[in-house]
Amino acid sequence: MTTDILTTEELLHETSDAVAKEESLKGGASLTPDLLRRMNAYWRAANYVSVGQIYLYDNPLLKEPLTLEHVKPLVVSHWGTTPGQNFIYVHLNRIIKKYDLNMFYIAGPGHGGPAIVGNVYLEGTWSEVYPNVTQDEAGLKKLFKQFSFPGGISSHVAPTTPGSIHEGGELGYSLSHAFGAAFDNPDLIVACVIGDGEAETASLATSWQSNKFLDPRTDGAVLPILHLNGYKISNPTVLARIEHGELEQFLRGCGWSPYFVEGDDPKEMHELMAATIDKAIEDIHRFQDNARDNNDTTRPRWPMIVLKSPKGWTGPKVVDGLQIEGTFRAHQVPLLVDPQHPDHVKLLEAWMKSYKAEELFDENGKLIAELAELAPKGDRRMGANTHANGGILLRDLEMPDFHDHAVTVNSPGAVEVEDTLVLGSFLRDVAKLNQDKRNFRVFGPDETVSNLLQAVFEVTNRQWDAREYSNDEFLAPEGRVLDSMLSENQCEGWLEGYLLTGRHGLFNSYEAFIRIIDSMFSQHAKWLKVCRELPWRRDISSLNYLLASHVWQQDHNGFTHQDPGFLDHVINKKADIVRCYLPADANCLLSVFDHCLRSRNYVNVVVAGKHALPQWLTMDQAVVHCTEGAGIWQWASNDQESEPDVVMACCGDTPTLEILVAVSILREHLPDLKIRVVNVVDLMKLQPSTEHPHGLTELAYDSLFTKDKHIIFGFHGYPWLIHRLTYARTNRNLHVRGYKEEGTITTPFDMRVQNDLDRFHLVMDVVDRLPNLGSKGDYLKQQMQDKLIEHKHYIDAHGQDMPEIRNWKWSAAK
Repeated sequence: MTTDILTTEELLHETSDAVAKEESLKGGASLTPDLLRRMNAYWRAANYVSVGQIYLYDNPLLKEPLTLEHVKPLVVSHWGTTPGQNFIYVHLNRIIKKYDLNMFYIAGPGHGGPAIVGNVYLEGTWSEVYPNVTQDEAGLKKLFKQFSFPGGISSHVAPTTPGSIHEGGELGYSLSHAFGAAFDNPDLIVACVIGDGEAETASLATSWQSNKFLDPRTDGAVLPILHLNGYKISNPTVLARIEHGELEQFLRGCGWSPYFVEGDDPKEMHELMAATIDKAIEDIHRFQDNARDNNDTTRPRWPMIVLKSPKGWTGPKVVDGLQIEGTFRAHQVPLLVDPQHPDHVKLLEAWMKSYKAEELFDENGKLIAELAELAPKGDRRMGANTHANGGILLRDLEMPDFHDHAVTVNSPGAVEVEDTLVLGSFLRDVAKLNQDKRNFRVFGPDETVSNLLQAVFEVTNRQWDAREYSNDEFLAPEGRVLDSMLSENQCEGWLEGYLLTGRHGLFNSYEAFIRIIDSMFSQHAKWLKVCRELPWRRDISSLNYLLASHVWQQDHNGFTHQDPGFLDHVINKKADIVRCYLPADANCLLSVFDHCLRSRNYVNVVVAGKHALPQWLTMDQAVVHCTEGAGIWQWASNDQESEPDVVMACCGDTPTLEILVAVSILREHLPDLKIRVVNVVDLMKLQPSTEHPHGLTELAYDSLFTKDKHIIFGFHGYPWLIHRLTYARTNRNLHVRGYKEEGTITTPFDMRVQNDLDRFHLVMDVVDRLPNLGSKGDYLKQQMQDKLIEHKHYIDAHGQDMPEIRNWKWSAAK
């Protein structure tokens, strides 16, 4: 069964119950006086280390009077969120030890890098990963100096931070990452700290709904901690300025049971936070035990915590007559310490000395033993949790033989097939073979069936933990497909979290709407780039995109659904990270996707169509062609015994069709014309080998495209992308036809006509480039112009393409 939506009366009743629970938590006794003292001291140590990272170049323990020479010449960081995150970290350490939890930490406000770096250092993980940063005064000096400093580490939580799977440079999808990590990890709890500024982003606002997709029997849990400190860079935050009851009802309306921890007195806050986290963990265990012992699929109201503390807590209260603590002025660097503000050196020294480092570190600069023992041990430390270095846990997929799904092609173009429908049966077998491993999922924003991948539902379901109706399809509390939420941001975040914690998956989307996650892709690509430079970061499974319902198959939806620009965006990233494939038919698609699912540490973008199109290659031919990435299609060419007069090149399923039809027209009407047909599957082959590892050498490129013959190139996307990839090549006679922002609701062929990618325009292109064709070329060009007029009249009258367009078959080889 599934949980029903609460009525207004029930919601109000639950709210009053929560207030009573909150009052009872305030009297909790989770902490003994000694434990409270030591936890507060640990918090002071974390705050001290955080301030040291932000400001200090030298003199890490303030053993001598602080001077301007001890301060970094350029201080760049974010203090406002840091003390609150330090507070959370020390409390999570306690709860991990108390319950022996498998837990790691996601810092949504990841610009608070000093907090996470500092805590990972205090628990000992940083020194294990980076042995040169030792647990002593010299190590503290290196830790402080490296932070936000040339040759060091960034001011954000980053791949360089052990225990992190979430880059702090862009806010919004910490909670999606957390749920992605929790899927299929039944023993894992992900503590996800959410900044109240971050909570205003579209992706975070959507991700509160992730709790409708978590199976308490087979998945782990996520503990969101909304850090309500009131301000962004220079503005208040929305959630901090609405009434308590309104915030609580909002969170309850999203399906959560919120517990509030509010105040600024450290002793009271420690006691309340400890009691609250105890209650949250007990709730999680109770829900999971019930679900697993009784096979109860009722959706729980998972606990979450709202921590309301001052921004810049424990930092400078007033500087130069302006209030700092508890205001937006604490967001970044609360105290300018530079030659223009020499008097601030003493303020910084007083601030740092307020933490009493002499009580926290021994004479050698090592955290004293009674504090160090508060941290968990081994891989129970959040910085050492293996899930946050997912390649450690990664296991190969058990792969079916893609040859078993081959389309029989007796002759080129003789059969038409929906390419993604064929791929769907292959993905079904991938899902089936890995059901027990629980390490493969398909993600998408309600487009799995639309993209013709519905065969996966023969062996699995859509994971869905909300209400079900009798006419729903493929919904169940557990399934390998997560596509029941119409949010590209959510699906991307889930998949990234799933991959970063050592599993496999793919994202299927309409091509135009993948653009919604442009910046999320960018952040993941940057993450992979940095991880490649860190020997301790293990390889993870590649991020695989399947872009179907593409620009040339959106004639029914119109202009808004026509955008192939994701390819342009992707190739801006590092060459050793990105791969772009445009298979011409189903057998090529199978070969490409088998490769992508086996790969590591890449972003693979595969563009494929779902409408029936001619199939060109046998499976054996497809494997060879896809391995090469680009090659001459000899069966379509007639220049084997001489130099070609023209090269007809294509990349993408629809351009391949139109180029081949144009070739058949040319060979019929101009039989003496020597034509070479080149098909490109791997887009990056067009770049020089010096720019991309897949790129062709100059010799190899010229052997395909010649040094000086005209190249008529039919391309799936924007034409200038091909010019950009080939700008350094010898042959400058390149003429690309592709999408040029012309489109509407029309026929499939008319979409190509509007963008000059149709067979008739392509034939005219050849004639225009080869004046030696003489009158034969002139007459052929006139025929093509006549055909374009005939086409326009026909579709206006009949609403579909001419029969000769719809029923065309390859015949030039006869």
